[in-house]
Amino acid sequence: MSLDTVTLATDVLVVGTGAAGLSAALAAASVGAGVILADRSLIGRSGATIMAQMTVAAALGEEEPDHWEHHLADTLAAGRGLCDADLARLVCEQGPGEIRRLDGWRVGWARRPDGAIRQAQAPGHDRPRCVYVDFLSTGPAVAKTLRAQVIRQAGVTRIGDLCIADLVRHDGAVVGAAGFSLADGRPVVIEAGAIVLATGGLTRLYRRNSASANMGGDGHALALRAGAELMDMEFVQFFPIGHLAPRLVGMDPIMWDPFRYKLGGRLLNAEGREFMSDYGHEEQGRYNAPRDRATYAILSEVKAGRGSPSGGAFLSFQHVGADALRAAFGPVVDRLADNGIDLTTTPVEVAPIAHYHMGGIRVDAALETRVPNLFAAGEVVAGANGANRLSGNAITEALVFGRRAGEAAARRAATAGRRPPAGRPDAVALVSAASRRAGNAAGAIAALQTVMTTHVGPFRTEAGLVQALEAIGDLKGTLGDGPPGEPGPYAQARLDWFDLRGMLLVAEAVARAALARRESRGAHQRDDHPETDEGWALHQTIALTGGGLANGDLASGGLANGGLASADLALGQAAVVGTPAPQEAH
Repeated sequence: MSLDTVTLATDVLVVGTGAAGLSAALAAASVGAGVILADRSLIGRSGATIMAQMTVAAALGEEEPDHWEHHLADTLAAGRGLCDADLARLVCEQGPGEIRRLDGWRVGWARRPDGAIRQAQAPGHDRPRCVYVDFLSTGPAVAKTLRAQVIRQAGVTRIGDLCIADLVRHDGAVVGAAGFSLADGRPVVIEAGAIVLATGGLTRLYRRNSASANMGGDGHALALRAGAELMDMEFVQFFPIGHLAPRLVGMDPIMWDPFRYKLGGRLLNAEGREFMSDYGHEEQGRYNAPRDRATYAILSEVKAGRGSPSGGAFLSFQHVGADALRAAFGPVVDRLADNGIDLTTTPVEVAPIAHYHMGGIRVDAALETRVPNLFAAGEVVAGANGANRLSGNAITEALVFGRRAGEAAARRAATAGRRPPAGRPDAVALVSAASRRAGNAAGAIAALQTVMTTHVGPFRTEAGLVQALEAIGDLKGTLGDGPPGEPGPYAQARLDWFDLRGMLLVAEAVARAALARRESRGAHQRDDHPETDEGWALHQTIALTGGGLANGDLASGGLANGGLASADLALGQAAVVGTPAPQEAH
């Protein structure tokens, strides 16, 4: 079946509609650019933002005196020496303005009786700094508020159910994108003066994750194939207390975090003993351990045979009275009761769950990649968080980077103009191709998730990482030359094929970077290299060097790196590590 190609044109194309994408679209439109805002799901209702329940970090100083420099100091400390200082500064310095902008749009930040915005103290922060709507609805409120503003913008065209399969280049610069409509399978080409990738993270690579189903590293793969670099790919953050047992239906697995640091929930091992002090954290009733270290402690207890029956730790609120639980949890107590959970009598089991990715696309201070006209924003960007993200920084980063990338893309589009892709993009042929091959991409995705969980999770070894790379190579053999079946309405098997194509590429990048980094730092822990080595205070960058997917000219340079050296890895070739350089004082 042959389907006609739909061709569209715009100044700025934004791919992804979480907080970063919505902010980028608003910013670009506010300076006069025409914007197409595209998502493979519903506009503003997919990605990580709408699933974020908890808090947003910004140095407002409403709870007690604060300054963005204090926020920056905590961010750099959490990043374990690998933060790009310029990008981290942007997040902390411009974050308060974004929070107040949302306040003006009536997002509904929680307030004290005196009218000041409430701020909670989250792990890793030196003072109360994190705003929230409530402890279960902050992300949905932010997404709804931004979505309402986008709807009011006449210059933004919203297109859902559109899968972007590849970016299109001409003379080395990005000039558009090609993909297909999920609703009917038709090929779609979008000519654009500039493109912003705001596709979120890659935690769908793992069997247990807290992300939307479309967080499989789409933007990372698009950027790689277009000739951009990825950086710090080894740093995957595991949320330490994701719900494990008993069965919890219809509730977010990461819901326990705000209640733990609000009520002092106790982490206990199988002996009924609090254990965080064994790993250098005297919590004394307060949840203050950064996520990477809490993850390490829980999994260390499991490895030592002191884990809970389901393979995690116990989180207990039994020391908190029923009235206090009701005051803190509200109707959540009743929803827990529907799941057979009574926190006054029984602890729950929790364990690390893939939650966030600190690495991503390498950009400069204007959020532009080394490929002209290609920008990125939000979790898909590397650098600001270093080796471990500070609690509460994710939505702040999305808002700040989204606005900055949208404005920069609009300026670029105004000067570059739109250049139609030369000829018929190869991606159109790919999305239009029909095949009689059956294939089972969904099964291969499940197998990949098992490989990543087993060998590229919180604890890693050389043997396991080598085994992961071999398994990823074997799974690549299942792809064949193209997607199975024919283009058509909601052809899930074809969408699975495109997902697998990108996920295998991104998984290989994570595993290769993890294998090359022979130390433990932040969210990257090597059992065979347990110490932090200051000789490894550098960023690893990854680019495609062959296979016909990208231009062969991949020389890097001119991008902000916070004073750190970079080591280059080439996918498909042996890893080559550059000479480390000392980190600048921040």
